[in-house]
Amino acid sequence: MTKRLKNTYEEIVVPKLKEQFGYTNIHQVPKVVKITVNRGLGEASQNAKALDSSLSEIALITGQKPVVTRAKKAIAGFKIREGMPVGVMVTLRSKRMYAFLDRLLNLALPRIRDFRGVSPKSFDGRGNYSLGIREQLIFPEVDYDSIDQIRGMDISIITTAKTDEEGRALLKEMGMPFREQ
Repeated sequence: MTKRLKNTYEEIVVPKLKEQFGYTNIHQVPKVVKITVNRGLGEASQNAKALDSSLSEIALITGQKPVVTRAKKAIAGFKIREGMPVGVMVTLRSKRMYAFLDRLLNLALPRIRDFRGVSPKSFDGRGNYSLGIREQLIFPEVDYDSIDQIRGMDISIITTAKTDEEGRALLKEMGMPFREQ
């Protein structure tokens, strides 16, 4: 299963993108470099159980142990002191990245209620794509009975594309279900 998306990229996506953008060298063709999965936890400062459950959920979804992100500054209005845990994140590369992207595109996104596709406007100007997910239940690994609260996460797909147009073409060919404007 982990090889399926990588093989699709090498056999189908690369030739199409070379033809579409007129690349002469195979190394000019954009590719996915890494995927970061991030979850901010504002309540982690008061609730240690929220941090533990998020760590286990993200590890289950991505197949890799997440890192706890800590506050850089104290913010009195949010009752946060410097060094307090404020979120969890994980960076996926190579095999785990392709396996996660395959599950995201083919299993998780179609399970979203009233899903019409992801926004094609969420590019950053340099070919990288970010999307927010409102609930972790769309991933089949997460058991409904084992969660204490519905929490979302941010997923950033970092590519070597130079422009948004190249990044959009790369992700569309890989199977990203973009919504029509």
